[in-house]
Amino acid sequence: MRDLLLITAGYLIGSIPWGYIVPKLLRGVDIRTVGSGNLGAANVWRALGFKAGLAVAVLDVGKGFAAALLGLWAGNELTGLLAGIAAMAGHWRPLFMGLARGGKIVATTGGVALALAPLASLATAAVWVVAFLVTRYTSVASMLAALALPLFALAFGSSVPVVVFATGAALAILVLHRANICRVLAGTENRFDLRRSSRTGEGQKAVTRPASQPRGLVRRAFRRLVPGEGRTG
Repeated sequence: MRDLLLITAGYLIGSIPWGYIVPKLLRGVDIRTVGSGNLGAANVWRALGFKAGLAVAVLDVGKGFAAALLGLWAGNELTGLLAGIAAMAGHWRPLFMGLARGGKIVATTGGVALALAPLASLATAAVWVVAFLVTRYTSVASMLAALALPLFALAFGSSVPVVVFATGAALAILVLHRANICRVLAGTENRFDLRRSSRTGEGQKAVTRPASQPRGLVRRAFRRLVPGEGRTG
């Protein structure tokens, strides 16, 4: 019963849709209507800029880390793994978004690995950064990092369950990026241009702030998070 509660808690933690909440709070934008429509940090980065994308990435990593650490603390390594996997499932199909499509579990997987195999997770993060700087494709960086995770888990002496988890997570990330693979091969995948602001052009139009918004921060945030909330007073 304890493990079941921890796994359920992990799923609920993973279901918190930060990729939806952060753009709504900052700009009143429904990220599902912008760019790829994905709730991941990369789409938020393209639409709102680096700071918003980084905030979502950190929060998504935090979901996996918190779920796995909770399971590890209250149970054991296997419980931590199962709670972390549940958080990844929640990120992919978040309960709080009606089980609609969520993110591609890259950041959340990194959070789970950070709790259970910290050295392997940090080494994998370095692979992501280098791959992104070289290719400027977040999808390619994510897939290369995913493939590196089980190798680093082995290299740093992680347990067999953790290595199996890392291998399964890598395969899942590749499957979720299958459309990106096709676009990379076709030469149509979106590439980040680091020499200019990502808030120009179409993305900037999508996040333009209406002049009629109320000035109160709390009130404005509430109106953005609650669709259809009218202006009163």
